[in-house]
Amino acid sequence: MLIQAPCVVSLTWTLADAQGQAIDELLEPMEFFYGGDDLLPKLEETLAGQEAGFETDLHLEPEHAFGDYDAQLVCFEDRAVFPEAVEEGMQFDGLPEGAATVGMPTDLIYTVTEIYPSHVVLDGNHPLAGVALNLHVKVSAVREATEAETEAGSVAESLLSVAHAAQTPPHLH
Repeated sequence: MLIQAPCVVSLTWTLADAQGQAIDELLEPMEFFYGGDDLLPKLEETLAGQEAGFETDLHLEPEHAFGDYDAQLVCFEDRAVFPEAVEEGMQFDGLPEGAATVGMPTDLIYTVTEIYPSHVVLDGNHPLAGVALNLHVKVSAVREATEAETEAGSVAESLLSVAHAAQTPPHLH
């Protein structure tokens, strides 16, 4: 089967920064919805019309990966609005309750980057924002998307709707 929207592709990959430092390695094939939001547009463009067994290397500049780093997405919040056990690397879906910063996007994942006695630094940038990436990807399998996957536009989102109906949390990548 050729890769064309909508379908599901099973991929393995090795991801490194431009200097060759390993960032992520997906050794076991994982499914992604092709034609939705599961994959970076540049990767989808490269996979179009290919089939199982296709293998390639991509170099992705930040604008084709996770965007440029935006210093305006960094803010400082009072230490008191965080749990006592807050640690660097923890992530929050939006700003924590009681945050005083005004005008920051509420739909971002904020990562704790520094902790001080009086305040905590939060960064709304994707951890790979501003980073050029090298991606070696291999297509392990291609299959037709289910109706739920096509409706959700994502393998993960279709799992969410199925899990929500069953009242059990899904395993997400």
